Amino acid sequence: MLAQYPPSLQLMTLPNITQFSPMLYLTGFPGLEAIEHWIFILFFLMYLVAISGNCFILIIVKTNSRLHTPMYYLLSFLALTDLGLSMSTLPTTMGIFWFNSHSIYFEACQIQMFCIHSFSFMESSVLLVMSFDRFVAICHPLRYSVIITGQRVVRAGLVVIFRGPVALVPIVLLLKAFPYCGPRVLSHSFCLHQEVIHLACADTTFNNLYGLALVVFTVMLDLVLIAMSYGVILYTVARLTSQEERLRVFQTCTSHLCAVLVFFVPMMGLSLVHRFGKDAPPAVHLLMANIYLFVPPMLNPIIYSIKTKDIRHAISKLLGLRKANAKSWG
Repeated sequence: MLAQYPPSLQLMTLPNITQFSPMLYLTGFPGLEAIEHWIFILFFLMYLVAISGNCFILIIVKTNSRLHTPMYYLLSFLALTDLGLSMSTLPTTMGIFWFNSHSIYFEACQIQMFCIHSFSFMESSVLLVMSFDRFVAICHPLRYSVIITGQRVVRAGLVVIFRGPVALVPIVLLLKAFPYCGPRVLSHSFCLHQEVIHLACADTTFNNLYGLALVVFTVMLDLVLIAMSYGVILYTVARLTSQEERLRVFQTCTSHLCAVLVFFVPMMGLSLVHRFGKDAPPAVHLLMANIYLFVPPMLNPIIYSIKTKDIRHAISKLLGLRKANAKSWG
């Protein structure tokens, strides 16, 4: 039976389950070896867009004094979390493509899953704070500058930074205490808590319940509060007399609303597949996990560059300066 696994993986399937093996095996993209070079190009382009796009957003906000407002500070927080999410998966995913390196030490796997889940919770929190910003801007425009201040944005940012990681520490550390048996194979090119916990040969009730409660009281609660804020926003917009004014006011929310959908829809899909789709084909799990982790960091800078007028103007100004410099040197 062990013959179906590579030699490095066979070493991880020793019958003595009481001795913890420090190595796990990242499957990567099983069954797609024939088109692996195309997958590499796709992932390379996704990383390139995500990292360069979010860095570009940070540079635009930093260098343009007109964008030194709470709304764009929050956009900078979102870009930072997207960068963190992309950099968390980069070492193992690109390691599989470039070096055919599938093995990972358990400690490195713990660090990676901690970073992935932490940045996911951070992004959820940032989107919640941004929805509150849009709620105040539309429903209480005269009090916006009083309620939403730079100092309050910084405080909210600190809460965002520490809420998820602090709550994740117990279940991530507890994984090291479990014995593991059988082939220690993960079906993705990165580590997720939902997968590693299924490899344990022990009672994992605490981790399962804690993880579920953590998702409910962070991500799910954030989603409910975002939905409530948009319910009030839609009610306020519907009360405006002019159709043109309704469109103009609601357009200030479209970029954030797109970011919310891009983040939460794949996350909900991945959670449902992990909990209720155990008999689903492996390709479904692989697709949902990769969409959840790679698509939002790639699309968010594109969405904000297209939908946000101030960002578009800043980009045009920057490109105009570059063209002017090129002409002067020409």
